[in-house]
Amino acid sequence: MGRLTGGDPSLLRRINSAVVLHALRAADCATLTEVTRVTGLSRPTVEGVVEDLIEAGLVVETAAEEGAARRQGRPARRFRFRAEAGHLLGLEIGPHRVAALLADLDGKVLGAQARDVEESADADERLERLRGAVAELLRRAGVPRSSLRAVGVATPGIVEADGTVRLGTALPGWTGLPLGERLSRSFKCPVLVENDANAAAVAEHWKGCATESDDVVYVLAGLSPGAGALIGGRLHRGFGGAAGEIGALHLLGREATPETLLSTTGRPLHPLDEQAVAQVFAQAREGDRRAGAAVDRFLQRLVHDVAALVLALDPELVVIGGWAAGLDGVLEPLRRELERYCLRVPKVALSLLGEAAVSMGALRLALDHVEKQLFAVEGTVTARR
Repeated sequence: MGRLTGGDPSLLRRINSAVVLHALRAADCATLTEVTRVTGLSRPTVEGVVEDLIEAGLVVETAAEEGAARRQGRPARRFRFRAEAGHLLGLEIGPHRVAALLADLDGKVLGAQARDVEESADADERLERLRGAVAELLRRAGVPRSSLRAVGVATPGIVEADGTVRLGTALPGWTGLPLGERLSRSFKCPVLVENDANAAAVAEHWKGCATESDDVVYVLAGLSPGAGALIGGRLHRGFGGAAGEIGALHLLGREATPETLLSTTGRPLHPLDEQAVAQVFAQAREGDRRAGAAVDRFLQRLVHDVAALVLALDPELVVIGGWAAGLDGVLEPLRRELERYCLRVPKVALSLLGEAAVSMGALRLALDHVEKQLFAVEGTVTARR
């Protein structure tokens, strides 16, 4: 690894600042001596950096612990990272609800707010409901909008790098919507837009059942399922953000659509009518033969879609989320079918985060953005005195 010389003192200061701030954030609090030992920087350098970070509002000196045994002289000064120095939002936009999570710079959730929305609502109404949820959340938490450092947004559809929804059939008026631009009008901080299944995959890797796995497929199961994939711990979006759109796999074989598979009347269910879907599954549990056959057809389609991803990506773990995560016996048929079709069968688990996975993933995306700003250090250099 290369080392900086004195040729770029500004870059060197930024690196030293990131190294010290990272050390303080990793500890509840630390003395200058402890930071010096952890970072390998000289004591004068650490002292200077800490003073700069205090001035920037990112670090604060803590009071001496009451009742602590004291040596001769004054106790050592202790410092901590100010997680309260800024805040993050994770926003979810769905067919039936919008939701918002508020967190500090450590990712600790400070509050949540959700509002129902009609599935027929147009883009303006849906975004207005979201803005209302955010305003109420910030008001209740006593957090000014100016404190926000980044906003993560998760939405159905194929999302381009600039936050435009290139294709979004689940929500009215969503295809072509410049979602990032529209939401940026409400915030003075960066707004990062991501597909909802991708965000949920990130969340499960952060706080859910995939914390020990870096190669993960998360299935956001519904009538038109989507999936997010982590490869080597990194989100795989594909060239144009369309990776994981397994809900379109039936088009390859011109087979029946999922809403037809679950029908017990010969007429397709409405794609967004979750109550009708829930009724079919309830009838199946009660022993209704037609409903049971419909559920079997749906599960067969789901496991075939998942098997296609498993064959392509060879993940260590498959996580089932969305409303299908609550289906009775979904894991066993999935494991059975994966054994039939896959060369190596991955572990299969239900989501631990439930309906919070999408907004939690959006929050993690915002946190990732801020961490890059605060802690990223160029890989070709190391901090020096």
